[in-house]
Amino acid sequence: MLYADTMTLPEKQDTRHRNNDSIEQKVWSSCLDAIREHINPLAFQTWFSPIRPLDYSGNQLTIQVPSTFFYEWIEEHYSQFLKEALRDVIGPEARLMYSIVMDKSQGQPVTMQLPPQNVQAEKKAEIFQKDGGKADRAFERDVERFETHLNSKYTFDTLIRGDCNSLAFAAAKSVAQNPGQNAFNPLVIYGGVGLGKTHIMQAIGNTVRESRDASKVLYVSSEKFAIDFVNAIQNGKIQEFSSFYRNIDVLIIDDIQFFSGKEKTQEEIFHIFNTLHQSNKQIILSADRPIKDIKGIEDRLISRFNWGLSADIQPPDYETRKAIILSKLHQSGVNFDENVIEFIANNVTDNVRELEGCIVKLLAAQSLDKREIDLQFTKSTLKDIIRHTTKQLNLDTIEKAVCEYFSITSNDLKGKSKKKEISVGRQIAMYLSKQMTDSSLKTIGLHFGGRDHSTVIHAINTIAKKVDSGGEDRGKIDEIRRRIEIISM
Repeated sequence: MLYADTMTLPEKQDTRHRNNDSIEQKVWSSCLDAIREHINPLAFQTWFSPIRPLDYSGNQLTIQVPSTFFYEWIEEHYSQFLKEALRDVIGPEARLMYSIVMDKSQGQPVTMQLPPQNVQAEKKAEIFQKDGGKADRAFERDVERFETHLNSKYTFDTLIRGDCNSLAFAAAKSVAQNPGQNAFNPLVIYGGVGLGKTHIMQAIGNTVRESRDASKVLYVSSEKFAIDFVNAIQNGKIQEFSSFYRNIDVLIIDDIQFFSGKEKTQEEIFHIFNTLHQSNKQIILSADRPIKDIKGIEDRLISRFNWGLSADIQPPDYETRKAIILSKLHQSGVNFDENVIEFIANNVTDNVRELEGCIVKLLAAQSLDKREIDLQFTKSTLKDIIRHTTKQLNLDTIEKAVCEYFSITSNDLKGKSKKKEISVGRQIAMYLSKQMTDSSLKTIGLHFGGRDHSTVIHAINTIAKKVDSGGEDRGKIDEIRRRIEIISM
């Protein structure tokens, strides 16, 4: 039901609203009633309860959210529900303004207001007209869903570069600077879930859009491509569908492993690929594994996907994870205690998306509980994400166990003494640090007295030989390892 262009909007609201509620509160309450029907209660409590309506005038509603992360999460995951609710309550010309609390640490909150967003935003500039704009109007309305679909926050500036993604990052930068005119066509980026494949691909698209205004850039998931292809067949629009895709300058398709077994879809992709490649248009693909390992994909497609460059992304190491956390905190305008940052970096090791999720969940929980984000609060809040919070293993734990075993101090271990029990203890500590954590050689060296890279390698190799040879030295190391495991339980 639409309440468009009505001056009696508050009277249409649920009778449970109090008469002295402000008009913005009544409008927002009606929106919440509509949103509540589409998401689970926990998500509603986490993401919508902290939002406060600030103003309603004309067709524009202004709402306040606790942080930049909160805004980004709402926009990425729930924007469609918001748009539909606003259309239902206010009308087709509804507009939304966000007011973001940037810092609560001192005095009154500082807010940042984002420009109004028209809920019925026109996408005509992003519709790629068929045959110079001669396409029939009916199909033009159908393909309005083929907007660019790029998320403006996914840029190279917001992407943390590390050893885990260095090749993919370098290749993506090269492609963005010269799309279609490089040796990396197609560019295939593969890796596990939540490692940043989508971020890198969309960074290419956003860069091209900024530097080449006339370029037609499209990001689409494999699932959406397949669904739209089936709809085009059912509606007799397959020719228009094919023509649309063959006129794109930079085509980005995410998660191509989902094309497995879809023979007709693969055939269409094959012909689109050939047309784009022959026209020097850029193709960018992602997958959760190497192309050769994807079952159910035709050999001719695999062959073409391997024409360019395949770059993998690995889980981030500790330093990269910490850098990601710090970057996200900087973007949100908040700070976490160092112990909290290290706790998250040590315990969320495989998924960048989970790192971001931890930060967002902490900020959301803080906005509800009005508590300081300390280590205890972090462990309690993230217990569903970090299931083994009592088993935190880091370099300090290893240092403590080694010092206790050899009856030496931390200063001895990190100092310059060459006494046998101290130097052996130091080498064992470095060896176990490499074996039992994902810390880099540089981090290990810095922790144990600022040793350089070659010193750490020498220590690891020395102890590894003793372990291989067995005997008394092997027993010492096994005992220290056992003590470390007990300390970290």
